[in-house]
Amino acid sequence: MDGSNSKATGVAFIGCGYVADFYIATLPNHPDLSLRGVHDSDAERAKKFSEHHGLRPYASLDELLADDSVAIAVNLTNPHSHYEVSRRCLEAGKHVYSEKPFAEELGQATELVEYAERHGLILSSAPCSFLGETAQTLAHALAEGRIGQPRLVYAELDDGAVHQMNFRSWAGPSGAPWPYADEFRVGPTLEHAGYYLTWLTAFFGPASEVMSYGGLLQPDKTPEVEPSALAPDFTCALIRFHSGVVARLTCSTVAPEDHSLRIVGDDGVLSVSECWDYGAEVTVRTRTEMSESTPHYLSEPQQVPLVRPADHPFRYERHHGHDMDFARGIADLAAAIRGGTTPQLTARHALHVLEITLAVSSAQGAAHTVLHTTFDRT
Repeated sequence: MDGSNSKATGVAFIGCGYVADFYIATLPNHPDLSLRGVHDSDAERAKKFSEHHGLRPYASLDELLADDSVAIAVNLTNPHSHYEVSRRCLEAGKHVYSEKPFAEELGQATELVEYAERHGLILSSAPCSFLGETAQTLAHALAEGRIGQPRLVYAELDDGAVHQMNFRSWAGPSGAPWPYADEFRVGPTLEHAGYYLTWLTAFFGPASEVMSYGGLLQPDKTPEVEPSALAPDFTCALIRFHSGVVARLTCSTVAPEDHSLRIVGDDGVLSVSECWDYGAEVTVRTRTEMSESTPHYLSEPQQVPLVRPADHPFRYERHHGHDMDFARGIADLAAAIRGGTTPQLTARHALHVLEITLAVSSAQGAAHTVLHTTFDRT
């Protein structure tokens, strides 16, 4: 797993749970990354994971942070631990790539971003799906004016009635179980809204305000978690961007699975059926003149050719219906370190996405939030 590239950037995983298998699966796509080892606060979990994948287990977090060959600490811990672990890594002089959300409170997230900036370190956060072919294809189509001036977005992130599924049996290749209790506590919005929010803010720039509704519609998910500790399992938000675009974002674990996106412009509509597939088809329907023979003002959907990576095709690892190169965000960070540049997934961008996400996920009933963070579009 270390690879043969002597100039590869050394990385280490902190956290050997369910999501770590996703990263391991696509790490070979990036020969410029060298995985030096892994650590988990649960020694047995670290042992099982490292033996399954043939990796070096660090005996402690201190041992990992003392390894000078590690440039990037990849924080794959429980969301409640993200802030504390990332803070320790930054204080040890490591660059950090964190799973989402990179903190559960905006103040803590701001602290991490500012600490990294003061100390010349790079902090980056999942999701990295904006770097995928589908999102890049949408970005190119918008830049080319394929639908004219964008006005409206409908974004769906419904995952089906998870509480009615056999979720206790879900496990990754190493045997790590899906952390359902944590997932139900955190909720689908904090876990998943970032997928489309990262795309939309990259396409249209910073947002100015959020009007949202959140509710717990299924309180009896599992006896391990009291209903009072559960996050909303349904949220719906209207997000206004400074550029004038308005987006409606829906997240739930109640409605049937739907991960579709529609961007409506003056001259047409761009559509995607799945944000968890880097190679999902992008279609465009353009405006036509209405007549008796063509009663609809939109043409039949036409496929937009996907923008492919210039170097080599990537392989994906299918887990529960999504094909994503989870390691691509780490590679983006490593390239910025080597080149002395800014990653495509910047900390300020992630901070803005987190502020929007928190405004939506924390809504108990109806809420209105004026946003204060911003970022520079690359």
